[in-house]
Amino acid sequence: MFMYAIVKTGGKQYRVSKGDVITVERLAGEAGQSIKLDQVLLISDEAGTMIGNPFVEGAFVSGTVVENGKAKKVVTFKYKAKKDYRKKQGHRQPYTMVEIEEITKAANGGDTVNDTEPAVKGSIKSMKKAELIEYATINGIEIDEKATNAVIIETIEAAMQ
Repeated sequence: MFMYAIVKTGGKQYRVSKGDVITVERLAGEAGQSIKLDQVLLISDEAGTMIGNPFVEGAFVSGTVVENGKAKKVVTFKYKAKKDYRKKQGHRQPYTMVEIEEITKAANGGDTVNDTEPAVKGSIKSMKKAELIEYATINGIEIDEKATNAVIIETIEAAMQ
């Protein structure tokens, strides 16, 4: 398994790994210049998956600007029949090509899926059935997986007291 990250830039999300070349919305920087993308939503490697809330703290993706340019022209043509109205407009979206060099994880380890202590969102009453079952198995509580959510919640609350 290899390391990859999901980063957010220019209002879009990209799945990147080392060596990838991605085309993103225009970024400040000239060709050959190093850049750092710090809005990392997720990092996954053989050790586990770190999920941000909304971003993974301390994590960033570094890369090098390959080129800046403009995409192919998109032509918009509007007209109204029988009204002598025609409007032709073109647009070339600026972009930056970035080669990903390194994915750096957070120093504190972040929230990983493989952690022994589950992240409890609010109360257990707001959890879905799969989350309740996972919570019970991690805490060593025996439950009937075919039971309803209410019965599972009662069993967990009884075991926690």
